[in-house]
Amino acid sequence: MVDDLGFSDIGCYGSEIETPNLDALASGGMRFSQFYNTAKCHSSRVCLLTGQYCIAAGDAALNHAVTSAEVLAHSGYSTLMTGKWHLQKQPTDFGFQKYFGHLSGACNYFAGDNTFRLNGEPWQVPQEGFYTTTANVDYGLKFLDEARDREQPWYLYVAFNAPHAPLHALPEDYAKYKGKYDEGWDVIRDRRIAKQKQLGVLPESLEPSPRPEHIPAWSELEQWKRDYEANRMTTLAAMIDRVDQEVGRLIADLRKNDELDNTFILFVSDNGACPYDRRPALLDVEPTNANTILGDSTAWAWARNSPFRYYKQNQFEGGISTPAIVHWPAGLKQPVGAIVDQPAHLIDVLPTLADITDSEIPTSWQERELRPVSGISLKPVFNGQQIKSRPPIHLLFASDRGLRDGDWKLVSFQSEQWELYNVANDRCELNNLADSEPERLAMMIATWNEMAKNVLHAPAKAFAEPTETSGPHLHREWTFFDATEPEYYMKKRAKPAAKPRANTKTPLSKIRARKNTQMEVVSNELRLTFTGDDPGIAMDLRGLSLVDGPYRVAFQLKNDAKLTGEAFYTTDAKTNLPNGERIAFDVQSGSDWQDIDIAIKTSTRIHQLRIDVGDGPGKATIANLQLQDADGNTLLSWPIQDPKLN
Repeated sequence: MVDDLGFSDIGCYGSEIETPNLDALASGGMRFSQFYNTAKCHSSRVCLLTGQYCIAAGDAALNHAVTSAEVLAHSGYSTLMTGKWHLQKQPTDFGFQKYFGHLSGACNYFAGDNTFRLNGEPWQVPQEGFYTTTANVDYGLKFLDEARDREQPWYLYVAFNAPHAPLHALPEDYAKYKGKYDEGWDVIRDRRIAKQKQLGVLPESLEPSPRPEHIPAWSELEQWKRDYEANRMTTLAAMIDRVDQEVGRLIADLRKNDELDNTFILFVSDNGACPYDRRPALLDVEPTNANTILGDSTAWAWARNSPFRYYKQNQFEGGISTPAIVHWPAGLKQPVGAIVDQPAHLIDVLPTLADITDSEIPTSWQERELRPVSGISLKPVFNGQQIKSRPPIHLLFASDRGLRDGDWKLVSFQSEQWELYNVANDRCELNNLADSEPERLAMMIATWNEMAKNVLHAPAKAFAEPTETSGPHLHREWTFFDATEPEYYMKKRAKPAAKPRANTKTPLSKIRARKNTQMEVVSNELRLTFTGDDPGIAMDLRGLSLVDGPYRVAFQLKNDAKLTGEAFYTTDAKTNLPNGERIAFDVQSGSDWQDIDIAIKTSTRIHQLRIDVGDGPGKATIANLQLQDADGNTLLSWPIQDPKLN
């Protein structure tokens, strides 16, 4: 699985980027042209691993699901993983016997972060010679050799962080693409669509979506903007090229060990290309080191998701459509190089793995309340057959909604009015039939609601009535092309905000100890002594400017008592803690560090935050406390770093 890859970002799906190894897998196997993800990083990982929709599985806690690693380990497989986790606890807590990678949602490609783990233990990123994409395959190859020594069949899940921001490329890869994107996104997108049709990924008759109003023509840009945007795409291309090179190393190893033909390989992305421009423009730089970082581009995300509309997080085709390659010469009965247009989804992966390995998906698991798998096996497709019927595919992330049912697609941009499309002849969602098909619209809305309630067990806010659509769809974190200065290029769609005022009683780098709590700050640790009931720590964020949720609160914890921890937060400036929303999480006792990852599922910003890790006298230590956005980017950290402000 790759991260934030656009539908047209690899050669066999239309790209000019050199991806010969992935292209060879496609030409020797099969491709899906309508394979869906969830449009979001962590929720796609949940679906891939569990065969369930993210909320149904228990979200990042996975407390209503089993993973593919747990299923296949029970069948005698060595279960191996490298790369990005982005869920609670660690892969070794969910069936993976070997793991190397980072638990966070994103990290510096050259310097990493403090969440790297090797088989459950902290792992120090080297100061030189490190690049995450390459390291993932280094350890993947090592784990494969160890599995072969044990003479066990193996299951390897490689979760590349590329090409997710921060945009970082190895110098030799970056040099390869310099100058290749000076023509701009209009020319590149037209070429990609033409190639997609020539390859057969798209029908010749398909009408692509036009350039939206929030993206200017390349010819209208000032020269400094062209230079900056070309540099961003140069870096992205280099990162994608590197993924292909590392896939090539894996393929070569399988071939050397005479395993390639009988290895089932699936290549997918967790969502479409990312439009969220969260870093100031840096001009005349080469992001080939840890200290030079570029962010994502809305306009290039549009080109990369060719020919579709919209982006990561949106349930339109641009957000949810992934390249999907299957290579398995010993098992596929499709014609070599086939392109299959049957819809499929990441929830189908676990049922498929269980089917082709004759493994059983359990209906009970210790300390978890399992819910039924929602996906179906794709083995009939591999056998050259049509899947005659499948349940509708439910689509939901935050306030973006959708439903794919046969040839029809229901979709809503951030809970605005429902739109209805016949994707059999309008895959790019250009002709909204909501007004002309009122009965079908009502039926599909009812299906969406029924599935959200009874299959996903979604929270009440998911059922909010649509808001009126007013003008073109916009998002405040899309690139601000009207900026006249580089420092305002990533600002939201309003004039630059004034600098926020900090609460003079609570400096930005400080945190407040609540009643019956004594706190000592030592480096990145908060050493807490509890002297009575109801202790904890609290942060008042009302004087700060933060992006809207959802969020994650992440930290490491040592505690001398086993209990249920609690986090409280408020979503308006008037409510005071402990009123507001409450989230419970497990706290283990002992001298070992425990990784805590708390999902705050709000679509608005939070104003106050409180964390309780004790319920009476005792001691605890909290390290590396961070408030992150849903992608794992740090917004606030305590007690060292200042907030990342809008």
